[in-house]
Amino acid sequence: MSRILVVEDESAIAELISLNLRHAGFEVLLCTTASAAQAQVDQKLPDLVLLDWMLPGESGLQLAKRWRADARTRELPIIMLTARAEEADKVAGLESGADDYLAKPFSINELMARIRAVLRRRAPQALDVAVAVGLLRLDPATHRVTGADQDLKLGPTEFRLLHFLMTHAERVHTRAHLLDRVWGDHVFIEERTVDVHIKRLREALAPAGAAGMVETVRGAGYRLTSTPVAPAPQSTA
Repeated sequence: MSRILVVEDESAIAELISLNLRHAGFEVLLCTTASAAQAQVDQKLPDLVLLDWMLPGESGLQLAKRWRADARTRELPIIMLTARAEEADKVAGLESGADDYLAKPFSINELMARIRAVLRRRAPQALDVAVAVGLLRLDPATHRVTGADQDLKLGPTEFRLLHFLMTHAERVHTRAHLLDRVWGDHVFIEERTVDVHIKRLREALAPAGAAGMVETVRGAGYRLTSTPVAPAPQSTA
């Protein structure tokens, strides 16, 4: 379930957005000020922020700029909501780092479409959409993984790990990055924990002949590939 932070000080609009987001299956966090939104983000990163431009105290524009300047929040998906519909305002909103910009009044259907579009671009693992890579297919909605036409049994952590690797296939991820994205950026555990779960993940994928899809990149981290390199034949000499 994707977590969406709604930063909006107009209670009627905030409640309307929250109601529709929950109905669509999202988890909703609601803040009315920039300082409250910052505190929420400091506690745990949401999957996306709906950010009102005009807020009491610090503006949403200033908040977006600060998030984009911070390495921890640089990739945080942001949709700016505002009554300011002039082209110059839209440009300012996008240049502040917002992924999209929606002028009030807006339709809920358009808002939902834009949320899903931004999540697809910036955080594909946050959507309950089935993903397939090579022999593997993972369906978040049913919590089912199949490989070579057979069901594979994964623990919850291995499921989240595989989901992230499949939605970011062919990229190399360090242990620290995997801890941040799979376990959570405020979870303090040993990086070697990743190795343990990678081993368990490979064991779970082995019945489908897919263990080799999870590659170790020496000195860098791990990668999921659809075309694993076959092991070199052992010499019989």
